[in-house]
Amino acid sequence: MNGGGITATPGGRDSISSGGGAPPPQAFAPRVGKNIRPAPSEIEFKDMKFLITDRPSDATMVAYIEELCRHSVKDVVRVCEPTYQTDLLAQHGITVTNLVFDDGTAPPAQVVEEWLSLVRARRAVGTTVAVHCVAGLGRAPVLVAIALMELGMRYEDAVQHIRTKRRGAINAKQLAYLEKYRPKGRLKNGKTATACCVQ
Repeated sequence: MNGGGITATPGGRDSISSGGGAPPPQAFAPRVGKNIRPAPSEIEFKDMKFLITDRPSDATMVAYIEELCRHSVKDVVRVCEPTYQTDLLAQHGITVTNLVFDDGTAPPAQVVEEWLSLVRARRAVGTTVAVHCVAGLGRAPVLVAIALMELGMRYEDAVQHIRTKRRGAINAKQLAYLEKYRPKGRLKNGKTATACCVQ
């Protein structure tokens, strides 16, 4: 049973059915017809920003980088199998970190630790972290939900916040994982205070 009125969505997997064949990718943008991918979604909470996207390809890389630059992204976290070259991203000062785990599942503890470590480091400098899986509907949103919960958001609110930007995100298995996930406050004090306090 899922608490807080949150229900699993059948479309919350990382793969998208082609419905008779997907058109070749022309640009990093939502597709038309039966094979629609959501546009990149910026998720913001407190002093942290995330950009959830679907997986780019070598053919869409220039448009993908333009989108990343619009959001001040310096890190891309890839949670699906590598299928594109990262050279062009590196030339633009964007680092790609691989935290691959199985489609439709919850992340292993090691992936969660590495993810939160990266988020904590980027929070200190105020950059947006991009994260993608294949369609940006399963694995990537789950990692963002974990970060939101570590920042102090309740799991129901984290799921709802993501789903308002990415309809169909997070499947039943991932939702059950988030419901049981217990934040340890690993991101609550991630930004170093620089202001003086006069008593």
